[in-house]
Amino acid sequence: MKLKEKIIEIEKKTAALFLALKNPETPWYAKIFAGITIAYALSPVDLIPDFIPLLGYLDDLIILPLLLTLSIKLIPRSIYNACLIKADAIWKDGKPSKWYFAIPIILIWLIIIYFIVKHFI
Repeated sequence: MKLKEKIIEIEKKTAALFLALKNPETPWYAKIFAGITIAYALSPVDLIPDFIPLLGYLDDLIILPLLLTLSIKLIPRSIYNACLIKADAIWKDGKPSKWYFAIPIILIWLIIIYFIVKHFI
């Protein structure tokens, strides 16, 4: 499997994990790990900064797939498969078809930037 295909697969799995997180049938412990995984995937803060040669991308290549695998194993197979089918419909050609899912993330970043600017001015 090529690198681009792997990246698209990880994106679809992350989208499916997000859908499973919102599913009321998902067990609470799976929701905790799914939330951690999604937060880590969306967070610009890494355990090892990306500007460090080789090591910077190591966490993205190892930690994120491990968190995805652990979270997926905790979710019942039937729930995850249904969420994966929905994620395939949302994530087409490597791009989300419903861009407005990014609005909460954008709002969080705007609030953070506002407080940082307010603090220094």
